[in-house]
Amino acid sequence: MIDIAKEKFLPAEKTTNAETIVRPSLTYWQDAWRRLRTNKMAMTGLIILIVLSLLAIFAPMFSKFDYETQYLKDIDLKPSWTHFFGTDDFGRDLWTRVWWGTRISLFIGLVAAVIDLVFGVIYGGISAYFGGKVDNVMQRIIEIIYSIPLLLLAIILIVFLGPGIKSIIIAYALTGWVGMARLVRGQILLVKEQEFVLAARTLGAKPSRIIMQHLIPNVLGLVIVQITFIVPTAIFFESFLSFIGVGIRPPMASLGNLINDGAQYMRYQPHRIIFPTIVFSLILLSFNVFGDGLRDALDPKMRK
Repeated sequence: MIDIAKEKFLPAEKTTNAETIVRPSLTYWQDAWRRLRTNKMAMTGLIILIVLSLLAIFAPMFSKFDYETQYLKDIDLKPSWTHFFGTDDFGRDLWTRVWWGTRISLFIGLVAAVIDLVFGVIYGGISAYFGGKVDNVMQRIIEIIYSIPLLLLAIILIVFLGPGIKSIIIAYALTGWVGMARLVRGQILLVKEQEFVLAARTLGAKPSRIIMQHLIPNVLGLVIVQITFIVPTAIFFESFLSFIGVGIRPPMASLGNLINDGAQYMRYQPHRIIFPTIVFSLILLSFNVFGDGLRDALDPKMRK
């Protein structure tokens, strides 16, 4: 064996702060916000959504033109300092109409998200928690509802109720929550047999308390991410119905019927389709980019 001289050994330095926590203690939501802030694309999408929402709320309020009033002396004007987006063939100010239409589209999207959040989360949570025959019956009901074409249902309701915001919301409310219910059911099935749920059952907690205070909070991150994809889907659905002429009817403005009107004059007055299309595309793109970033931020596996 080779002898090693004692001089080559040095005493280790004493560490007095070995137990000190170097990384600051953060909650789940604080850590998610920290990761979200580092995602430049997601934050850009969030900022664009905030700006568009503020314009949709305040731009029509501070405009001197109404979205439905016709000014026959100002027909088919190009963009100017008086009419930022120009006017249409009835002399209506397109700046006001575009932001009013954005307000309508965002309202429908947010209402659809609330409906999905309430009905989908509660329905999926009850189905997953009780399981067995209850789950089988509730899932068969979902399959029946899911088999109904949304577009066909919307057209039928519009025929009976008339075109408008109410018809579109009711049509989406009848079937739109199904996807959320399935998603929540699948996630709760993964967590309902974990120790904290069994402990709550052992202590005598009621099923409603376990679902609302233990199961749903553990899938809330995934639900929030799903909502960011539901809102643009509902906006696209409303715009498509308005584009084909069975959604929001003039003089009420929506992005769908504005794009439809602009498509008829695209060769001669391209500004009439360019501005609503840009706003519509920014809304959808920003929601999708922000949703992707939010999904990464709320996923514990992405923690560094």
